[in-house]
Amino acid sequence: MAFTANDVKTLREMTACGMMDCKKALVETDGDMDKAVEWLREKGLAKAAKKAGRIAAEGMAYAGVENGVGVIVEVNSETDFAAKTPVFVDFVKDIAKVVATSDVADVEALKAVTVPGTDKNVADTLTDRIMVIGENIQIRRFARFPENTSVSYVHAGGKIGVLVNLAVEGDFDATEIGKDVAMQIAALNPRFWDKSLVTEEILEEEKKVLVAQMDNDPKMAAKPAAVKEKIAAGKIEKFYEENCLLQQTFVKDNDVTVEKYIANASKGAVKFLDAIRFERGEGIEKKQDNFAEEVAAQIAGAAK
Repeated sequence: MAFTANDVKTLREMTACGMMDCKKALVETDGDMDKAVEWLREKGLAKAAKKAGRIAAEGMAYAGVENGVGVIVEVNSETDFAAKTPVFVDFVKDIAKVVATSDVADVEALKAVTVPGTDKNVADTLTDRIMVIGENIQIRRFARFPENTSVSYVHAGGKIGVLVNLAVEGDFDATEIGKDVAMQIAALNPRFWDKSLVTEEILEEEKKVLVAQMDNDPKMAAKPAAVKEKIAAGKIEKFYEENCLLQQTFVKDNDVTVEKYIANASKGAVKFLDAIRFERGEGIEKKQDNFAEEVAAQIAGAAK
């Protein structure tokens, strides 16, 4: 049975094994996918293959700066315990180094890149780490800022990673400002960086909500529609203050906005450009285990 490059890719995704191992497995099994998986297991890659389908929602969000390139990555494991091991943490930092030196488009392309200081690519190194740690590990996402000045912040050992990108004039040291802004982003998770990024569609929707709230308020319901519209428009500034980073109150000094803090602290030498915030496991549906049901099922099985 013949096989294609897509078959190799599929087997790799199923097992988390290296590309060459997957290709050899398909050659040895005449393209039979199930037999190829079994072949990989028999050749000592079983540990990685068996764990590849398990949900990995823990892990680490990590941000750093490598040779001037800002990098942020998320690598997931099955348990928080595994994520705290030196083997896992070092692997995440190695991935960040690869991202810094390789301008690749996605995780699949990243897996083909050689890890610095080794003769293995990311995919093969990932397989090795799965076997050593004993859990499914997934490189979920990454981003990079190759230009300007980047400052990184990692919260709670990898629960949240933030990468801030700044335009800096002269030799001004923007590290403290970048850290402060990154901590604000980690804590408040603003929807927008600046009010200029809020679309008219979003503003109209917000005004509609505000008017509806007044319609349902006994004290406001009788007011004319034009008055409600005007009041709603006036409350948009509050929306900016709550949802836009630069318009938010600076958490370390409630007398100024984040934008004003940056301007004051740098005397105009620093301008916020962009940022990326990764929160570990966000959007991943975690498996909810019911211990009582699990024990009951085991007892029932034993009784048969």
